[in-house]
Amino acid sequence: MSRIAKLSATLSLVLMAIATATTACAQIMAVGIDRKFAYDTTAVRQALEPGHDEVQFFDVKEPLKPRLLGSVALENSILGPPTNIAITPDQSLALIANAVHSEKTASGWKAVPADELFVVSLTGPTPVLTQTLKVGRQPSGIAISRDGRFALVANRDSKSLSLLTIDHGVVTVADTIATTDTVAAIAISPDGHRAIATKTSSHKVALFAIDDKLKLTPERELWVGLFPWNVSISPDGSVALVNNIGNGGQSDGSAKTVSVIDLKAAVPYVREHVSVGDAPEGVAVSPRGDFAAVTILQGSYDAPASAWYRHELGQATLLSITPGAVRVINSVDVGAFPEGIAFGPDGRTLYVGNYMSHSISILKVAEDGRVLDTKATIQLSGPPASLRIGSQ
Repeated sequence: MSRIAKLSATLSLVLMAIATATTACAQIMAVGIDRKFAYDTTAVRQALEPGHDEVQFFDVKEPLKPRLLGSVALENSILGPPTNIAITPDQSLALIANAVHSEKTASGWKAVPADELFVVSLTGPTPVLTQTLKVGRQPSGIAISRDGRFALVANRDSKSLSLLTIDHGVVTVADTIATTDTVAAIAISPDGHRAIATKTSSHKVALFAIDDKLKLTPERELWVGLFPWNVSISPDGSVALVNNIGNGGQSDGSAKTVSVIDLKAAVPYVREHVSVGDAPEGVAVSPRGDFAAVTILQGSYDAPASAWYRHELGQATLLSITPGAVRVINSVDVGAFPEGIAFGPDGRTLYVGNYMSHSISILKVAEDGRVLDTKATIQLSGPPASLRIGSQ
């Protein structure tokens, strides 16, 4: 091989490595704005007139100064874990599940299950809706495989998982897998060969094996805590964290837990339960795998105004992940009713969507390993029901 050919080959490898690194470094944050629900002073959720929801997209290349890329008017809902949005690894597509519609009745509006999944292209100057698919009833949590070949959607009312294939920007519903119980959230292991779904009403998680042909086979079920709501898997695939929100999904003043599942054991099992605050809602693992973070509702909107456990603000709690142990480090106040949470690409910036406060809190993991409030806040035009960077 000539010197020029060698240089050309070397340059090609370098460019490929740069492209791979850029693709792997998620920089777009999706935020679902749901304006059709509110809680009254007795903590009863009220359905409002529909037609005012949207999904906003931010560039988080500059962690403390996210830049709004655009918005798409799309119905989405707070009724479910704040993971109804996911973005493909190459940042080209966003998938948004719509769990419920508001339907007019003689006595007012009521929520009824929906069955839509929206596909938004992120490749142009502004986000554009390109597909609307039918999946199961009340689609909630979404996960996309690390290689971007497929996605899974947890359908709460249908008690099923929808398998979607992704090929050159086109998303197709390929299969439906029955789960026998209500499923709220879903996560896919980094190697793409396992999925974990939270079975909220039965207080379990279900593990599925995934073969090379994308066939899902039930492996086993594990008891976790009360009302498991959300799940996230570490980047090395060693552990899964499940937040158990308890009390049917609402605050009640009592401490709840995060269950830690050992996925590297010959037979996966729940290794420990970590006590956190009242009503853990969102959970995310750092792209470095050394930290996880959980949003804590603590009655900051879903508790009666007179309740002893009512707080004006929610919290974000940081956990350390080390071989053999997951531990709480510290917590900081954020806005009211914090739903979604996500780490930025640097693994040290955290974004928290505050539903009641209509804002995103920007936090930072300091050198000493504690989470701190940067005092930087993004004020939104409506309540953020979900927030996601990437899919895991």
